[in-house]
Amino acid sequence: MSQTYQRIALIGLGLIASSIFWSMKRAGHTSHVTGYARSSATRDTARRTGLCDEVFDTAQEAVRDADLVILCVPVGVMGAVAALIAPALKPGATVSDVGSVKRAVIDAVAPCLPDNVHFVPAHPLAGTEHSGPESGFAGLFDNRWCLLVPEVGTDAGAVAKLDHFWQSLGAKVEQMDPDHHDLVLAVTSHAPHLIAYTMVGVADDLSRVTDSEVINYSAAGFRDFTRIAASDPTMWRDVFLTNKDATLEILGRFTEELFALQRAIRTGDGDQLHAYFTRTREIRRGIVEAGQDTDAPDFGRGG
Repeated sequence: MSQTYQRIALIGLGLIASSIFWSMKRAGHTSHVTGYARSSATRDTARRTGLCDEVFDTAQEAVRDADLVILCVPVGVMGAVAALIAPALKPGATVSDVGSVKRAVIDAVAPCLPDNVHFVPAHPLAGTEHSGPESGFAGLFDNRWCLLVPEVGTDAGAVAKLDHFWQSLGAKVEQMDPDHHDLVLAVTSHAPHLIAYTMVGVADDLSRVTDSEVINYSAAGFRDFTRIAASDPTMWRDVFLTNKDATLEILGRFTEELFALQRAIRTGDGDQLHAYFTRTREIRRGIVEAGQDTDAPDFGRGG
């Protein structure tokens, strides 16, 4: 296919950036892709593995003349990176990101960008527990949603072009308000991750259950918790600090539900438990029917 953008810069070269590059190659994009990572070891790995057409030692060099710049760094440093690259951005370029929090990213990045570029925040809902430049693969975004979160008044052509780009990588694209996005993600991703971290921490603290027992006898439920809890700690620290209000709201609701279930167990209310589990099982069926998972074991979980 012909390129959507002539030059694309990927700032940060981890799982998402590398998957963008390999998905572009699979789709037949002819864009020239430049890359930058803060770590020299990551840059060396990218050069060795052929990740990006050129890897630069500064972010400013990487974004120069780029038609699309995608910030693939932790949300806590998005603003600082935007300020760093702002003077080198090409007039008319589109700046986007892949952060799983949107309001805080918009508030941090938008004021740093010059008026002559388009800012179209985005969030591909895809990932594995693996990180780093060698963890990406073509197909990560297949049949996954990518949410675009442009502010009111953003150039419609720039939004449409980015929409087309993400679809070419295999994603389904939807637009969403930033505050609603952050609430939805607090339910579907952020709070579940915190709960998984907590459950793994409980197992670690429970001295009457040995480490070897936790490892050897992990049933599927706990095993899935450990997979989630293996995710990048820097990224998740930043997510919780930047999506504080929505996450706390959902955790409050979770705590209320948990207390209700505790009471049902304590009082032997089997009818309530059965009704609750029946209702929640329908959510799982809906996820499978929507093509966002399958009943096959370990689907889409990075091996």
